[in-house]
Amino acid sequence: MTNKKREGLSNIIDQFPGKRVLVVGDVMLDEYIWGKVRRISPEAPVPVVEVKEKTFMAGGAGNSASNIASLGGEVKIAGVIGEDSQAALFCGKLNALGVDTSGLTKDPVHPTITKTRVIANKQHVVRVDVEKREPLSKNVEENLLNALENQIQWAQIVVISDYGKHVVSNKIAQKVIQTAITEGKAVIIDPKGNNYEKYKGATIITPNVMEAEMVLNREISSESDIQEAGKSLNQLINGKAILLTRGSEGMTLFYNQGDTITIPAVARNLYDVTGAGDTVVATLAMALASDSTLEDGVYLANLAAGLVVEKLGTATVTCDELRNSILEDDRF
Repeated sequence: MTNKKREGLSNIIDQFPGKRVLVVGDVMLDEYIWGKVRRISPEAPVPVVEVKEKTFMAGGAGNSASNIASLGGEVKIAGVIGEDSQAALFCGKLNALGVDTSGLTKDPVHPTITKTRVIANKQHVVRVDVEKREPLSKNVEENLLNALENQIQWAQIVVISDYGKHVVSNKIAQKVIQTAITEGKAVIIDPKGNNYEKYKGATIITPNVMEAEMVLNREISSESDIQEAGKSLNQLINGKAILLTRGSEGMTLFYNQGDTITIPAVARNLYDVTGAGDTVVATLAMALASDSTLEDGVYLANLAAGLVVEKLGTATVTCDELRNSILEDDRF
């Protein structure tokens, strides 16, 4: 990376503090049970985990919000939580970071989605999910839509974090996208599932290769497959660009006009990819809110993803970490 490029990216990070970002999507509480394994259970061929500690993090769209806050942004989050103790834990974690959770709608029927991960000897042993797989009621959906009006007006940019848990319905996705775009604000989508119609008009979506294969219903294995996938996704969304995240092969940005840019992955020690997509959209949102070009925003998102996968569990990245990563980057 040239000195001029490094300086330009560092200047973008300098603009991060105070940028206003709205995150809309599926929220969940990430619980981590940390322990050690010393023996196998006599009851079944499974390890016995001796619990040493329990920790909690805001997951799903909450992790995107946490990453934005960690990068110095002002964040409001909109989604659905239950009327339970897990909701209080979730909000408490975000409030401690300065995230505004007043846009979260309570649902007496759906519990707060909770994912419990058991980690022993630095290995992920098992995950236990608590959730109710049913669509939101019309009343809850309307309450969420009403809460979104003022929040979109407040924000400089909007992130939709879709985990396929029913919050990002066609109605909510299109309402958010159309309102934001009409007001001249970019919308970044972290997508899920194979219904990309609901994302039409969004500024940029960030699927990984597996997600792209699902929505396009075809295998993506060669470089020519990658190029065709980008074109097809752009036609589906009709936004400004597609960012296809490719794991160890980096990221490829496809502009709607046809230009493409591939950014190689950062060579890192891989520990945990949990929440890496949240970090990508959070960093990209902060960059675009700071008047970055899409290309420079993707460079920073790429660096942030490389940093977060070195951390175990749901994690965030700081501005100082990003700056140091820029100085160490010798790929270009």
